[in-house]
Amino acid sequence: MESITIKVEDNLAKEINRAMKNGYTTKTEFIREAVRDKLNEIKKEDVLEELKEYFGKAKVGTTYEKEREIRDKVGREFAKKFGINLD
Repeated sequence: MESITIKVEDNLAKEINRAMKNGYTTKTEFIREAVRDKLNEIKKEDVLEELKEYFGKAKVGTTYEKEREIRDKVGREFAKKFGINLD
């Protein structure tokens, strides 16, 4: 495991301490989870951007229901590709 040292403003440190009262035992645990959440958010944004490239390119008309089914399938495939858990 790699060690990373950070410095934060006093106000941010106080906010972290307040937020930790909701089930976190250490600042390290809180910050690790916050970083994981941010990385997952970035992955989701990347998937959505990649998905936008394909949106609206079909030349064949489809029903709304079929379109939703296809979007769901493609979304799950992209999420799996980028390691994002949708459940």
